[in-house]
Amino acid sequence: MLWAVVPAAGRGSRMDAGQPKQYLPLGDRTVIEHALSPLLDYPELEQLVVALAPGDETFAGLPVARHPIVSTTTGGATRADSVLAGLSVLDDADDEDLVLVHDAARPCLRPDDLDRLIRAARRGRDGALLAAPARDTLKQVVDGRSERTLDRSGIWQAQTPQVFPIGTLRAALETADRTLVTDEASAMEAAGYRPRCVDGHGDNLKVTYLDDLPLAEASLRAQGRL
Repeated sequence: MLWAVVPAAGRGSRMDAGQPKQYLPLGDRTVIEHALSPLLDYPELEQLVVALAPGDETFAGLPVARHPIVSTTTGGATRADSVLAGLSVLDDADDEDLVLVHDAARPCLRPDDLDRLIRAARRGRDGALLAAPARDTLKQVVDGRSERTLDRSGIWQAQTPQVFPIGTLRAALETADRTLVTDEASAMEAAGYRPRCVDGHGDNLKVTYLDDLPLAEASLRAQGRL
């Protein structure tokens, strides 16, 4: 069985948009509605849990909140806390089932990438994540100045979704330093696993700054989703 958790308890402080970035308008819907759409269209998905910030009343007003397999829970202070909260309320899920974790502010996921990712995750116990090989020259910067150029061979930029067995991911998150967990793969790595990287499209961007919105809109239009 396949389940999904979407941590959406962040406040988007870097964007300074007056509201959490997942609720910014993107075409005729919000960022989070676009992020959830490919997951909800996946025929094997049993349940999708959105982990919300305490006091969040915005999500309940969105049409997607009434989808029959969507439920919500209250997230925590860190991403790991929110994911664990989501895992705890998956109805009838077994530890051997796979759970897909996706960013609420990553609206441009392509269905073919999602399908390849899930197929890859089913080939082993280490799970899998979408990622893209680094294409730009990488610099180590100290005090605003370039100190040296880093070798980018073997460097990939992590994306989401990331897919892991539920029991394994839960144990990895519970034992990790949650303040250092920036994605689920980092917790799995700390627990000794080696998640498979599945090459994802470069336009599977995370909306972090306001100027990311036009890029996301262009990607969605190219996919025929706007």
